[in-house]
Amino acid sequence: MSRALEILDPGVQSLLQDPGRLGQLAVGVGRSGAADRAAYRLGARLLGNAEDAAAVEVTLGGLRARARGDLLVCVTGATAPLTVGGHRAAHAAPVHVRDGEEISLGMASAGLRAYLSVRGGLVPEPVLGSCATDTMSGLGPPPLAAGDVVPVGERTRDWPNVDVAPVPAPTGGEVVLVVTPGPRQDWFADPEVLSSTAWVVSDRSDRKGIRLQGKGSRLERTPARQDAELPSEGMVRGAVQVPPDGEPVVFLNDHPVTGGYPVVGVVRGSSMDRAAQLTPGQVVWFRWESLGWRP
Repeated sequence: MSRALEILDPGVQSLLQDPGRLGQLAVGVGRSGAADRAAYRLGARLLGNAEDAAAVEVTLGGLRARARGDLLVCVTGATAPLTVGGHRAAHAAPVHVRDGEEISLGMASAGLRAYLSVRGGLVPEPVLGSCATDTMSGLGPPPLAAGDVVPVGERTRDWPNVDVAPVPAPTGGEVVLVVTPGPRQDWFADPEVLSSTAWVVSDRSDRKGIRLQGKGSRLERTPARQDAELPSEGMVRGAVQVPPDGEPVVFLNDHPVTGGYPVVGVVRGSSMDRAAQLTPGQVVWFRWESLGWRP
């Protein structure tokens, strides 16, 4: 029997993700891929999968799936109750699933995105060398829906030496993101507003970007830049772009490859996995970091 994962209910949103499409920016194709790269890589390591084996990225929770054939799975990232065959199962640990048993992931209690990995990896049809779903461009497999059957492959490597990973779970409290100066900080009257303001995650955030709302503050442009137009420039994951309303947007994995609003800073890669787990209503602070530079 060919092994597969049958989707019974995708929950709020479930997408197939891998490391993304590398080396395609020159032709206008973004990387996309798993938003919390550390959680995605941990799932692959716990199951002895290849580093680019596709997994399911589950936003908020609610996923239900059925095993076709015996499977070995694990869930990493956001903390959500996991049951297999009606029994509770551990987080960040390999779990055996018998043929026909149901895998159910409840709503996340901490964090936003969980990753359901399967030993051997999921193998949908790749697009431009990747199985990642890009919600902005529409490239890759469509969002998972009830009735979808995703084949399981043989993309494995040596087994790790651990049975469970005691990783800290995402929290729902205030989060500090480390940011370095952006290329257009001179467009702003006081760039320090970015680091002195408590920003709140908007419910309009998605895989394209995290929209932030200031508690009584905004990033004002200098008088000379009030009505200035900026030609489109290349954008990267972590870019902190500021629209005319003065409320920043932190670009996530499905960000546009170019943008016309000034970038005041760029969130360090070490903070971006944490950013990917932010939920609406959470408070975010920025901390500047750069050799010899202070705003």
